Amino acid sequence: MATDYDAPRKTEEEQSEDSIEELKARRHEKNSGKVDEDEVEAAESFELPGADLSHEELAVQVVPKQLDEFTCSSCFLVHHRSQLAEEKKNGQLICRDCAY
Repeated sequence: MATDYDAPRKTEEEQSEDSIEELKARRHEKNSGKVDEDEVEAAESFELPGADLSHEELAVQVVPKQLDEFTCSSCFLVHHRSQLAEEKKNGQLICRDCAY
């Protein structure tokens, strides 16, 4: 909590009175004891890891490797030629991420 150092100081007695008054005010609030219903509904819609997704279909368009791309021999990811760090003597291509 932020502290206002320019504010007048209160004694411990005044601070305890303030907190008691705040507690009394909170007790009479209508929503103080209720659970937020939106959070409960949102939690029910989450899928847990290991859920059965066999009935789901995945639609992804697979594009073959282009002429300006290479496959890194270390991480096996396809990168653009601008990411090429080095080519070893045996023809293996290494990306910038794996070279460092």
